[in-house]
Amino acid sequence: MIFLDTSAIYAAADDADPNHDVVFEALRRVLEAGEELLVHNYVLLEVSALLLRRLGLAEALNALEQRNDYQVHWITAEDHEAAVTLLARRGQRRLSLVDCASFIVVRRYGLTQALAFDADFEAEGFTQY
Repeated sequence: MIFLDTSAIYAAADDADPNHDVVFEALRRVLEAGEELLVHNYVLLEVSALLLRRLGLAEALNALEQRNDYQVHWITAEDHEAAVTLLARRGQRRLSLVDCASFIVVRRYGLTQALAFDADFEAEGFTQY
């Protein structure tokens, strides 16, 4: 199982994103390997807001409709509190609550790889797929 970050979902949706072709090649490898993809609902919220603002409603809805292509982890109150604690502990402005929730979820599932174009995943010790 591989975690799918907002940055990868956005890159897939935006033809002008510099990682657009890269993400499709990575997704092809994921499918060929028979790997599952995992996201959490905060990622879905973040990517839909980003797509809505930058590319419009149709792209945002399209990304939300594709959520059946991967497993969705619904953030619990415990996950949320752990993410807030991690955010406070890291004390870095560039990290978001969504990033911290992602790190919590990735660890909870025992994953080591993320399909992401966000250097914070590598800084946190995960391999970028």
